[in-house]
Amino acid sequence: MDKKNQNSKPELIGPHGGYRSLKSFQTAEIVYDATVVFCNRFIDKRSRTHDQMVQAARSGKQNIAEGSMASGTSKKTELKLIGVARASLEEFLLDYQDFLRQRGLSLWEKNHEQAQAIRKMAWDKNRSYKTYRAYIEQSSPEVAANALVCLIHQANYLIDQQLRQLEKQFLEEGGFTERLYHARQQVKRRL
Repeated sequence: MDKKNQNSKPELIGPHGGYRSLKSFQTAEIVYDATVVFCNRFIDKRSRTHDQMVQAARSGKQNIAEGSMASGTSKKTELKLIGVARASLEEFLLDYQDFLRQRGLSLWEKNHEQAQAIRKMAWDKNRSYKTYRAYIEQSSPEVAANALVCLIHQANYLIDQQLRQLEKQFLEEGGFTERLYHARQQVKRRL
């Protein structure tokens, strides 16, 4: 370590937040918005399933945001919350698959023409709920549910990538507790 870096004040609280720029958050937000519309269209608003699906979608989005904000002081909390987001999305992926199965509707295979069209939309840099609106608001229950299954798979893939990156970053850089220790050691050496 050179003298300049040795005497500089260490950064205790690392960069955090910025979740709105994360593709995982953006996709989870689309899934949440689409789920609210889907449930209002096709699930009785008084049913427990309606509430659970909306809350699971919200949890996926909110936990990514909360994990990102916590990352400055706790990589452990960030990893845990991103994992909770992933679990929430997986939970209600099953709800959509149940919806299709219980109504005798088909679940699109990965290579289904419409599934591929939805996957291609992921490359649109300006995508939002509006990108998928016709699939959710103007389509049959089968198309809408399958569109959401595709979107949830995309969100899960992005969260899995994010978790792998966070794990790698933690192993290489450590966490807040280690930064505190190293900062305290620097101060003690100067005294």
